[in-house]
Amino acid sequence: MPDATAPQPSQEDASAALAAQLDLPTDLKIFGKADPNIRKPTAIVNDAVLTGTDVDQRLNLIIALNKLNLKPEERDQYRMMILRQLIDETLEIQEAKSNEITIDAKEIDQSFASIARRLQKTPEQMRAFLRQSGASERTMRKQIEGEVAWQRVLRRKVDINVSEEEANAVLARLKAAQGSEEYHVYEIYMNATDDRKQEVYAGMQRIIQQMKEGAPFDYLAKTYSESSTKGQGGDLGWVRLAPGILPDEMSKAVEEMTPGQVAGPIPLSTGFTVVYLADKRKVGMADPRAAKLSLRQITITFPKGTTEAQATARAGQFATATQAIKGCGDAANVAAAQNADVVEKDGIVIGDLPPALQQIILPLQVGQVTQPFGTVEDGVRVLVVCGRDDPPAANLPSVEQIQGQIEDQRVNLRATRMLRDLRRDALIEYR
Repeated sequence: MPDATAPQPSQEDASAALAAQLDLPTDLKIFGKADPNIRKPTAIVNDAVLTGTDVDQRLNLIIALNKLNLKPEERDQYRMMILRQLIDETLEIQEAKSNEITIDAKEIDQSFASIARRLQKTPEQMRAFLRQSGASERTMRKQIEGEVAWQRVLRRKVDINVSEEEANAVLARLKAAQGSEEYHVYEIYMNATDDRKQEVYAGMQRIIQQMKEGAPFDYLAKTYSESSTKGQGGDLGWVRLAPGILPDEMSKAVEEMTPGQVAGPIPLSTGFTVVYLADKRKVGMADPRAAKLSLRQITITFPKGTTEAQATARAGQFATATQAIKGCGDAANVAAAQNADVVEKDGIVIGDLPPALQQIILPLQVGQVTQPFGTVEDGVRVLVVCGRDDPPAANLPSVEQIQGQIEDQRVNLRATRMLRDLRRDALIEYR
């Protein structure tokens, strides 16, 4: 993973800078008996009560769906993070109601059933699963309501029109950039004011640890991200690293990444982001991994009791013989001489092969052979490329698609500002 994180200021430096900015005394005295470090995870948000049960059930929902194993201290840290998310969710639902936007119960039922189907459960089985996990149907339904309500608020209140002229200008730049690389990027963004930077940074490090333990990126994005892309699992789509497309800090990190990597937390002017690079390709060019191959697989197996040394020697002989193959017509003869099995495989998409094998196959031409690969237990094999159907050249996006992409980016920025304003104007009482 590239080192996409900038050095963070020490807590002492940050505290000193904030004290100077707010004209705070260097030797302050606390009056009263309240401990400012103790905050119970309950709150009242504009008269809407969030209880400790609400927090616990949402935490248990996340743990159950992602099969997490959190330590006690991690649970406490996540409880406070989830409380902030529930506050935002409540503000979003309240904003929808103030704009006379209602979410029909049937819509929530459909989304609930859809989630159950993805987990191969009926709605009733899903309810039982939630109860057994210490969660509830109610907490999942509220999460669904919050996501739908906020999207409708944005559609009603954020009026962004991108002209054809602007989209055509972008299209012209794309044509000029044909052959350059573009990247399929996912993000998890969290806002961080100066007084919360250390806390948010630590929280995002814990999110990365969850990924390492197997939690899917898209679900973590839907759970924790404060970007408008959270509803799409953090998917930013295909982007180029041109000025103004991504923040400079994100662009620099993405450029250094290879598909499948995660980088972050990356400091931005308004907070932090974690990025996942799903794939990359060249603008307006066919993706070579979409090519379909006709292959012949030649395999040798080893009898039980074969040692590693014996297998290595046999594989060496096999490699020498198969590298001398002169096209697919010669494959059967070499296989017979090596007492090997031959299987024909047609319509194999390069991108469906394991990543390591993709890199071996991509540069090969018709008639060429891979290096041997395999294990003593499963046998050693080679692949002979007998045919290759390359994909058609990729089309540039339409003007309408470009307009949609620009609108999405601007809606994302407006959504962040709107939620910030809702937090600022809300009456929130912690208890």
